[in-house]
Amino acid sequence: MAKINQHQRNYADVAENERGEIGKRPAWLKVKLPTGDNYNDVRELMRRQKLNTVCEEARCPNIAECWNHRTATFMILGDTCTRSCGFCNVKLGMPSELDLDESRRVVESIKELNLRHAVITSVNRDELDDGGASIFSELVRLSRIEVPDCTIEILIPDFKGEEHAFKIIMKNPPDILNHNLETIQRLYHVVRPQAKYDRSLNLINWFKNKGLKTKSGIMVGIGEKPEEVLDLMDDLVNHGCEILTIGQYLQPTKQHLPVDRFVTPEEFAMYKDEGLKKGFKIVESSPLVRSSYHADQQARAMF
Repeated sequence: MAKINQHQRNYADVAENERGEIGKRPAWLKVKLPTGDNYNDVRELMRRQKLNTVCEEARCPNIAECWNHRTATFMILGDTCTRSCGFCNVKLGMPSELDLDESRRVVESIKELNLRHAVITSVNRDELDDGGASIFSELVRLSRIEVPDCTIEILIPDFKGEEHAFKIIMKNPPDILNHNLETIQRLYHVVRPQAKYDRSLNLINWFKNKGLKTKSGIMVGIGEKPEEVLDLMDDLVNHGCEILTIGQYLQPTKQHLPVDRFVTPEEFAMYKDEGLKKGFKIVESSPLVRSSYHADQQARAMF
């Protein structure tokens, strides 16, 4: 396990001392209620196109900021997931049939919003032979035709580690390949019970070896230790990950995993400093960061 120096330990001690009563969010986690003309425009567009967004499904705290900048993370393959992750608010169950017109509507929405960078993610569809990889591939293909000036980032599930699904993605490769590790290896059995830490690392490495820009994201405050976060960073860098996002875990409902602690802004700053030292090209690390936060700015920096 990686050693943490005294500078890092001080931040960890601060976090522990300021932990306070879990349930009462500190000031740095308070956000404004979503309002504004652009927010309403984006919301109306998603309803009109009958599209899902991870912004809403995951109750993202940045929805007001992002939607008022006319950006959103599209969630394809329906609104029902086949996995029971302990942190996620997306509906669990048996999904309905695939909506084969969904890709067209997403691309139309990208065009209407005049996006320069679009992020597309999905639920897990483990009942499908390719996990939904063909839908991702078709969406990227259409976007290259209809919105050629827009860079495309896809945040994919692990497709159960099936290489044939990876190859389908590479038929129409995105500009940035994102796959979230979500948490440290020790907590996988409760945070991501149907996933495997090494499988996710190998997925990132596979796409990096194909020449794609690679990205991953994690939550903190869910039971990890600072030393374990540093170990995870090493694992990601060693597997070719270039962009890392780190944000505070927030319990979406009482049925989900509890918040272990509220990580201080100082500790987040330490993770950013250490991540850049370890070799990441970009590290977004602060309490309200989510996987697609400032994704457009990251894309501009990478290309």
